[in-house]
Amino acid sequence: MWTVIETPIDDLRIVAHDGAITQIDFHPHDAWDGKRPVGERQDDAPLLVEARTQLAAYFARELKDFDLPLAPVGTDFQHQVWAELRRIAWGETATYGQVAHRLGRTNMASRAVGLANGRNPIPIVVPCHRVIGADGTLTGYAGGMGRKQVLLDLESDSLF
Repeated sequence: MWTVIETPIDDLRIVAHDGAITQIDFHPHDAWDGKRPVGERQDDAPLLVEARTQLAAYFARELKDFDLPLAPVGTDFQHQVWAELRRIAWGETATYGQVAHRLGRTNMASRAVGLANGRNPIPIVVPCHRVIGADGTLTGYAGGMGRKQVLLDLESDSLF
């Protein structure tokens, strides 16, 4: 099942399955994500209502940490990277190398971290936008560099 929320970075589709958020898709959305169907639109499903509420609060700078059940599909390594991404606090960034080191790996794993970061199916909630290049520059983002910049700017001058 899924729903859509309007945000400053365009419409986002939130997909849930078996009581957990499985993906958030940037516009344009497809009925089939290449792996599994996303199901029927259910705007009034409690989990999807809560996800929309939390995302709206995030974009309004009223929420820094999400509290949603998540079930992203990925490899064990991807899950390790995604868990580490959730430890990068609001308004902070980390490099791919720093994420690799936090996982007990060397800089040689930076590329693998980057690949896992790029395959994050639940952007924003799993804040892959907070990962930057070793030289401090913005690097690729599945949602596009403009969206990444908006998300980082949103968090940079926090009202908290």
